[in-house]
Amino acid sequence: MQRINAVNDFVIKFANVNGTGSASANNLFAKAVFRMGVPVVPKNIFPSNIQGLPTWYEVRVSEKGYLGRRGGTDIMVSVNPQSMVRDAQEVEPGGYFIYDSTKPLDPRLLRSDVQFIGIPLTDMCLRTYTDPRQRQLFKNVIYIGALAALLDIEFGVLKDLISDQFEGKEKLIAPNVHALEMGHQYARTHYECPLSIRVERRDLVGDAILLDGNTACGLGAVYGGATVAAWYPITPSTSVVEGFQRFAERLRIDPGTGRRNYAIVQAEDELAAIGMVIGANWNGARSFTATSGPGISLMTEFLGLAYFAEIPLVLIDVQRAGPSTGMPTRTQQSDLTAAGYAGHGDSKHVLLFPSTPKECFDMTAQAFDLAERLQTPIIIMSDLDLGMNEGMSAPLQWDDARRYDRGKVLSAEDLDAMSERFGRYLDVDGDAIPYRTYPGTHPTKGSFFTRGTSRDEYAIYTEDGAAYVRNMERLLGKWDTAKTFVPAPELHSAPHQTNTGLLYFGTTTQATMEALDLLAEQGIYVDAMQVRAFPFHADVDKFIESHDRVFVIEQNRDAQFRSMIINEMDCSPAKLVRVLNYDGMPITARLIASAVSAQSAAGAAAKDTSPVAKATKVTHLHKGKVERG
Repeated sequence: MQRINAVNDFVIKFANVNGTGSASANNLFAKAVFRMGVPVVPKNIFPSNIQGLPTWYEVRVSEKGYLGRRGGTDIMVSVNPQSMVRDAQEVEPGGYFIYDSTKPLDPRLLRSDVQFIGIPLTDMCLRTYTDPRQRQLFKNVIYIGALAALLDIEFGVLKDLISDQFEGKEKLIAPNVHALEMGHQYARTHYECPLSIRVERRDLVGDAILLDGNTACGLGAVYGGATVAAWYPITPSTSVVEGFQRFAERLRIDPGTGRRNYAIVQAEDELAAIGMVIGANWNGARSFTATSGPGISLMTEFLGLAYFAEIPLVLIDVQRAGPSTGMPTRTQQSDLTAAGYAGHGDSKHVLLFPSTPKECFDMTAQAFDLAERLQTPIIIMSDLDLGMNEGMSAPLQWDDARRYDRGKVLSAEDLDAMSERFGRYLDVDGDAIPYRTYPGTHPTKGSFFTRGTSRDEYAIYTEDGAAYVRNMERLLGKWDTAKTFVPAPELHSAPHQTNTGLLYFGTTTQATMEALDLLAEQGIYVDAMQVRAFPFHADVDKFIESHDRVFVIEQNRDAQFRSMIINEMDCSPAKLVRVLNYDGMPITARLIASAVSAQSAAGAAAKDTSPVAKATKVTHLHKGKVERG
């Protein structure tokens, strides 16, 4: 059997039972590789129940710095009998299957192209520990110790991580180190170490940190000036507000009085939560909420109110697999149209698409400036993969000289200096953004009635069609103004001339970057553009116009991002090729490269043939399967 030979370039997957404490041990493995200076990306794949169902933890180790999912598994650590058949089938030829050998392995699982490594984890725990909970928890630590020997991970790094993890609980350090030593010694005694797949110390992570997107959003809200958060808990967004609370408890306390300068309200539902956020922003506080797809559905009417009444707010949508309850602990990018056009009637909302924890921090802080500058909802489109998984990130930075952009807000002095009548919805400057006042600014001037019904430029109720049209046209003009404020796209030009382009956004970014390299190895060169916001920048339109064919990478069934491009830019649908992934797992580089190369081959074969052949599209790409239509 030809084994995989790899140094700092492999995918390892842990198959466990949910609720057994495995995630902590598996995270210990990822952090050990990271501390050895090797780029690493962990993904926690967990069920929506509390305990008992299968759970997986996938770690990508990549010396080249690829931070997306590659696809495939080189080493499987399977300690869950429920998933063992599936786990064994998933291992790449030449890979390794590590399992609990306390009981004999079912012969039907054996494969001639995979090496099986048995470690009697349960038996070792039964002989060493008497407490049932310790037996369960230390089994996970034992296999981490074994992996340290098998993969040549520095044992001292693991010991240091244990010491850091249990700082202040020193009594727990020695038993955890002992469990590591048990596994390490067993592997060295019974197997040739290291394996053909191993880890070597490098200096490739620099000053990078491991951070999840939800925590970064919570901290970004603090630095962005948020003082009010109202929310209703929903997976996978709950930890956004929990993170905000942790940081606010440290950074939003008056040093003189000890008074808390923030408010966090857990509302009775999502509808109440966004209502509170609208009220706080209307009053002049920077306020936000966080939710996922079902919450977006409930918040839709209030989002329409904020759009029409022009009230700033920030909403963080950590997307999950829908529709309805869907798969609450799986990732997708399937709220795009629901969020972008939330509300009955004609409404459009600014969307920001972070792709890294650092962008979660930066874009959340920026969202509060955008919301007040544009006087409209700003929705940050994160997802479960980015929000709940730790990722390698550049350090977070903040310029202490930065000042908040509160937008067009008139003070009492401004109102006194005005000779003309104040009109809340007057376009004074030609950018379609009117001036506003905070409640109580002036005893006699600057007041207006905030309503969701139609009104004229002075906020006076009217059902006059002409006044209504003027207001709706101005809102559309403000949408054009927004294009000049939102983050611009990033262009990655191919090293050779090409008529093929690729559009991607959010968490498709890392896999796309690797896919471009895979395609280049095949001699296929593609220009690529990362779209970072909606409304789409003019550069997106130019990019599409300058290419004969543009692949659109997204993680939903209905190609929502592609539909939004067609709707907003009036470009030819025939030019935009769908590349879709929606099984709840993050998209892989292999999947993207396979779709583009297959279509490129089809395009070459169809060259100079009928228009029908040229119009062939990749309509769905799911689990590596290409369907044409």
